[in-house]
Amino acid sequence: MTDYTLHCFVESGNAYKVALMLQLAGADWQPVWNDFFRGGSRTPEFLALNEMGEVPVLVDHTQDDLTLSQSALILWHLADRYDQFAARNANEHREVLRWMFWDNHKLTSYIATYRFLVRFAGKEGSPEAEFMKGRAISAIKVFERHLTGRDWVAADRPTIADISCAGYLFWPDHYGMDWKDFPAIAAWTERLKTLKNWAAPEAILPSGPQG
Repeated sequence: MTDYTLHCFVESGNAYKVALMLQLAGADWQPVWNDFFRGGSRTPEFLALNEMGEVPVLVDHTQDDLTLSQSALILWHLADRYDQFAARNANEHREVLRWMFWDNHKLTSYIATYRFLVRFAGKEGSPEAEFMKGRAISAIKVFERHLTGRDWVAADRPTIADISCAGYLFWPDHYGMDWKDFPAIAAWTERLKTLKNWAAPEAILPSGPQG
């Protein structure tokens, strides 16, 4: 048995955050595909794992099959074991939390919703899609300003704040963005790609049943 099982699917940027953390840390893990678009997160079996009906779900077999949901919590849990991505002092702790909270509320929230509307729901150009597009662009501009003149989000090295914020930023074509217009974000994503064991979402997340 592997140390971790991750319930996920390739289209989920939130699942990618956790998969990327496991990958960068060199963890012993395996993905289990969730058929999200056909109700896979709403089955009784899955709801028994996560009553919220959301992916990702991590099962930690090193801790009596501890089952965790919500990507930010999972990243924090994994950072306890793989502390190269953890905060090292009180100031970093605050910054890591600040940017992870912001990411989940603003960056990931807006981008993921806009991407879903235009890529999967066929609602490009609709009032709700245009509203979410504006919110997504506003969040991206905040992130661009923050990264200008710095290498990493919350410390002098990559932390779980970087991994969290990266969830949907390797798919700019999915929501009509070009990082050439945001050079600090472009440089940051390239730095992430240089980290040992980095992998794109499609390389580590399943797109269908495995085996």
